[in-house]
Amino acid sequence: MCVTKAVTISIDAMGGDDAPQIVIDGIAYFIKHEGYKHKLRILLHGDEAVLSNLLASKKAVRDISEIHHTDSEIAMDMKPSQALRRGKGTSLWNTVTSVKSGEADLGLSAGNTGALMAISMLQLKRKNGVQRPALVAAWPTPKGQSVVLDVGANVESDETQLTEFAVLGDAFYRAIYNKESPTIGLLNVGTEDLKGNAVIKAAHERLNESAIDLNYIGYVEGYDISMGGADVIVTDGFTGNIALKTAEGTAKLIGTFFTDALKGNMWSKFTTLLNSVALRKLRKRIDPRRVNGAVFLGLNGLIVKSHGGTDHIGFANAINMAVGLAESPFEKEIERKLAELHSEDDNIGFIA
Repeated sequence: MCVTKAVTISIDAMGGDDAPQIVIDGIAYFIKHEGYKHKLRILLHGDEAVLSNLLASKKAVRDISEIHHTDSEIAMDMKPSQALRRGKGTSLWNTVTSVKSGEADLGLSAGNTGALMAISMLQLKRKNGVQRPALVAAWPTPKGQSVVLDVGANVESDETQLTEFAVLGDAFYRAIYNKESPTIGLLNVGTEDLKGNAVIKAAHERLNESAIDLNYIGYVEGYDISMGGADVIVTDGFTGNIALKTAEGTAKLIGTFFTDALKGNMWSKFTTLLNSVALRKLRKRIDPRRVNGAVFLGLNGLIVKSHGGTDHIGFANAINMAVGLAESPFEKEIERKLAELHSEDDNIGFIA
């Protein structure tokens, strides 16, 4: 898809385990494989001397980038409260500021998740009617893609917030995957109505009784996340983050076992050669880097979170998601669905 207007991405160049090297390499990888389809402008927030040195051999990146200097950054292990006190002037803070000011269409960071959440909420504020933003992540399934939220923004969520997550996830899926009525499931320990704690049951009841345009199918289990039991799977951030990290670890373990098995003997090596094309496709399908990039939903601005430990390929995929968001109508979809939800709340006298 070609665009006529340049997309401006504000990037925390110092955020992540291996930043800023993977950030620059990730941009270069994106430009090489996808960038020709897009008009891009990159704002790099970080140490100018370090970034200039990395850009010296990356002309394609240098040509579309502007360095916004700061020698201050937020550590990956810093608590959100500390990050807020120290935040101003850091690469992460300045990344969000560029979105707030309208200089950038969206922000991207592989840095501290809690700090990014806190700083984004402080600067961008929540959309009208949103109690807590949610972090949504794509999930590969045999049917294509599902999305899970929340995957780490909120440790605990009540029934009102879980209902809002369903609305946010529905709007996100409609806009990004162009599906008119995505199915929505509520993650539980079983599919029977009696299963689950009080919060889950209350959210289930609200979603079942809601008259807004949601294709809610009821409870789903952990198995359904990977098997495509629903397009949108709703849960709290504690459970969602554990599920996400478990899936990533499992994918890496399978990849390791797979590689070891193929190198076992001469016959294995021979069959590997014969099936090399199919095996490359399989490796690509289970590679967690392909779905790197989670989005904070419910803010007055677009913020994308890359995994802190990703490599340049994973970071490039986060950029790809960011560009896709900038080109999609998902902000309007979210505002439309939230308006429906809170109109219904007003009609039934619901107090959040």
